Amino acid sequence: MTLINLNQAVLNALVFFSKNRPARLNLSQYKMPLVIGSGNAYNTGAILFSGRPMILASESTLTDTIKNYSQLIKNKTIDAAIIISASGGKDSVWELELAKKLKLKTHLLTCTAESPAARLADTVSLYRRLSEPYTYNTSTYLGMILSQTQEEPKDILSAIKKIKPNKNLKNYSAYAFVLPDRFAAIVEMLNIKGRELFGPNLVFAAYTVGQARHAKFVQPSEKELVISLGVENKYFGEKKSRWDIKLPKKAQPGLLLALSYYITGLIQEQKPPYFKKHIQNFCQDYGPKAYGKKEKFDLIVPGN
Repeated sequence: MTLINLNQAVLNALVFFSKNRPARLNLSQYKMPLVIGSGNAYNTGAILFSGRPMILASESTLTDTIKNYSQLIKNKTIDAAIIISASGGKDSVWELELAKKLKLKTHLLTCTAESPAARLADTVSLYRRLSEPYTYNTSTYLGMILSQTQEEPKDILSAIKKIKPNKNLKNYSAYAFVLPDRFAAIVEMLNIKGRELFGPNLVFAAYTVGQARHAKFVQPSEKELVISLGVENKYFGEKKSRWDIKLPKKAQPGLLLALSYYITGLIQEQKPPYFKKHIQNFCQDYGPKAYGKKEKFDLIVPGN
């Protein structure tokens, strides 16, 4: 499989889910879970449990979170640990081991049935995924989100296909997304994806409207394209460098994730192949070494 751009990964995932709807996710049996994830698994957890009592933690904050909420764990107010990991490896393994030591019920959301984390968890929600370049995690987390929101993938695909950039994307050296406040988790997912794809080579950022008001656009430039999704942008960036995209009033996270990733992929197409140039070396060398592993990462993460 060749290294596709992110926009193609989005289209592939939506076509796949149109024919293979993710099963409805039901975690109502947990009253106040400890939800754990790394990177965009963390942000996926924020989306899945939005509006519900939960404690959210990452690989960096889990130890302190357990200390801070130790009494709630002891008296079983926190009644489970839900770990989200597409691979079922890396940090999810020690996170599960720690949760089991605390005698918490453990539930894993993953795309990898035969994984160390899947063997450890008390129960597992298994999701289907497509083969994708390492770090893309488009079908993985999109599938999880759709299982919660129950959005129609065909409708999302139709909305995306209507998008026609009214700007020449390659002419800009900076890109900023502005999203409605209720999509703060999508903003974080976008910032992670921008860093993965463009690194230090391109200025790429995403904000909620509330965040954007806090001096994020003190220095407007014609070279920065400000892309607003479902937001009427009257103030951010130069007027001639704004791209406003209208959304349905009841737009949900699946649409926002797919659409914003798709546009990011359009930008990726127009720029030098920063990601494609370096991802193989990352997967074979310093990526796994940072986890203390000798095994190389898959350049193309296989589907299931």
